[in-house]
Amino acid sequence: MVSSLAFIFLLGLCFAALFAKLKLPRIIGMLFSGILMGPYVLNLLEPTILEVSPDLRQIALIIILLKAGLSLNVVDLKKVGRPAVLLSFVPACFEIIGFIVLAPVFFQLSVIEAALMGTVLAAVSPAVIVPRMVRFIEEGYGTEKSIPQLILAGASADDVFVIVLFSTVLGLAQGKSVSATSLTAIPISIVLGIALGVAVGYLLAIFFEAVNKRGAHIRNSTKVVVLLGFAFLLVSLESWLKGVIPLSGLLAVMSMAIALQMKTIEKVTKGLSEKFSKLWIGAELLLFVLVGAAVDIRYAAEAGFNAILLILLALCFRILGVFICLLGTQLNKGERLFCMIAYMPKATVQAAIGGVPLAMGLPCGSLILTVAVVSILVTAPLGAFAIDRSHKKLLSQERRRE
Repeated sequence: MVSSLAFIFLLGLCFAALFAKLKLPRIIGMLFSGILMGPYVLNLLEPTILEVSPDLRQIALIIILLKAGLSLNVVDLKKVGRPAVLLSFVPACFEIIGFIVLAPVFFQLSVIEAALMGTVLAAVSPAVIVPRMVRFIEEGYGTEKSIPQLILAGASADDVFVIVLFSTVLGLAQGKSVSATSLTAIPISIVLGIALGVAVGYLLAIFFEAVNKRGAHIRNSTKVVVLLGFAFLLVSLESWLKGVIPLSGLLAVMSMAIALQMKTIEKVTKGLSEKFSKLWIGAELLLFVLVGAAVDIRYAAEAGFNAILLILLALCFRILGVFICLLGTQLNKGERLFCMIAYMPKATVQAAIGGVPLAMGLPCGSLILTVAVVSILVTAPLGAFAIDRSHKKLLSQERRRE
């Protein structure tokens, strides 16, 4: 496993740097390096590293959600209100409907299998969006109308909503019955996840403050370890309580980070956010290289054109959903267009859950993983490029007071 980690980190970094030089997102280079090192090409990675890759992908997802929670300013978010709530689920629902309608046409899938594919593909990528929105907030682009905050909050909740919905549809695909009780589990898990996360975040903030008052300074590095420990517990709690109490562990993780930054001074929050940014460098490599390694390029080539066309058409449904969410707001046409563009990229969630149906032994699993990876290869560079090129033209820059 040690040699595999060496290949992942070194070759992954090299390909990421190469693609960055080509003005393409680094994650595409990481995916390409994973495909190259995977069992279907050079076979450089040991089977043991591939066996634990689902756990490593989940750790990466936890890190980026903690980073998002620490970066989200709830005070600014209150200025936005209703659109942020709508963006957390409406575009995803529209895109899932798109897959349900279109996927059986392009591939021989049942309605349930098409819905499962939709729940895998419908989430927007925090790996692409979070770093950019945080940078725009720092540079003042769109902050007068809280546009980066709107996208940051909506996209983060969008991911959690889709992941919770994915688990429900996965049960259906496995032949499990879904009753009215199981459907109500979605809002219950969201509410309980938020409540538990906020409670843990506030208690941690009080604890850190009490320790500092006693003169025992806790380094930010130690706080990061504590946060990770509690985040892992919250995610584990979801599986421990499965079948008893519905709980969204990932939403609890982000809520914990938000509550902590609300109760902590800005300097400390900024320091913690910077620490998680550094952790994300390694986590990002593991996430995207390993998902690339799971791709059978022969199967991807076979599904290629149909997969790309399906993804692009489903994105039209998502864009329509974003447009509806922004009706009645004070945003102008350019700002609304930017929000539609920002909701395009796929990457993190698709990498984290794209291989789950295959691991569960579902017949559609290989196809879903392939389409998930194709969606990353198509929408991540397209979305990242469009966001980077359009934000200065579509968003006004707020002047910072000296």
